[in-house]
This record gives sequence, C-alpha cells and structure tokens, in this order.
Amino acid sequence: MKLANIVLGAVLSAATTAAAADVIRHPIPNSTFPIAQAVTVTGNATTVYVSGQVPPVINKDADPASPQAYGDTKTQTVGALSRIKGILEGQGLGMGDVVKMQVFLVHNASAPMDFKAFMEGYTQFFGGSQPNLPARSVVGVAALANPGFLVEIEVVAAKDANKDAK
Repeated sequence: MKLANIVLGAVLSAATTAAAADVIRHPIPNSTFPIAQAVTVTGNATTVYVSGQVPPVINKDADPASPQAYGDTKTQTVGALSRIKGILEGQGLGMGDVVKMQVFLVHNASAPMDFKAFMEGYTQFFGGSQPNLPARSVVGVAALANPGFLVEIEVVAAKDANKDAK
C-alpha cells in the first residue's frame, strides 16, 4: 500500500510539473531591439486575448474626430498601452506577461506613420525596466475606426506559472 501511494504521488507530481506553464522568450540574435524574435508558450498557461485598444481623449475641447483630441503618436501609444496595462491587471496579469502584440499605425497622405514616436511610447513599457519582450508586428493602415486615432494595439498575454508578472 505504501509503495502504491509513493508511485501515485510521483505520478501526480510529474503531471503537475508537466502541466505548469512555461513562457520562453527567444531574443533576436545580435540585436538590442526591444522585441522578441519569437515566444513559446507551453503547458497549461492562462492565455488572455485583449481586443484592440485605442487612446483615451486627452483634450475634451478638441473635435473628437481629430488627432488633437487624442494627441500625437507617442501620446496615443502610451494611452493605448496604459489601457492594456489596466485590463491585464484586472485579469491578474502584467505587461511582462504580454507574449504577442499587433500594432496598427495610421499611414496616409495626411498622417504619415510615425514609427519613431511609436517606439518612444512603446519603450516606456518594454525593453527598459520590464525586460519580458513580446513578439510584435507593426502595420501601417490607411485609417482606424475614428479619424482621430493614429494608434490601435491588441495583445495576447500568457501567465507563466513559474514566474510573477512584471
């Protein structure tokens, strides 16, 4: 009877270990660019898909269909990422749990894509004090749902059972 309990305990322990989430971030070789080349999520991870977030209004006196209501690309990036941070915190996650990011930046004749300003906002959340980098794509689009939006960001986050969110 004791041997059966020991074997059962070992099997349950192995099953629990095998089911634990593991998030592995693969850096871009020979690069300091603040994104991961790939992210692998294995095990029994909790995954959260956050819908595209747009920036909050920062100037209530401006036309709500104008960029002046939401700010420049950097301001809109920080606003959208701050909203994402709040959503993740509400789910018990943090920005360090983001494994995939899709960014839409307006790029047209009246509003050329400002990737540099986007990166200035992005690096306030990733690559500095928060080293867990997501896999990421940035896409130039002709327009977003509101003519004032220059930025929309969606993310996928996965809770690593072995580490705390950052």
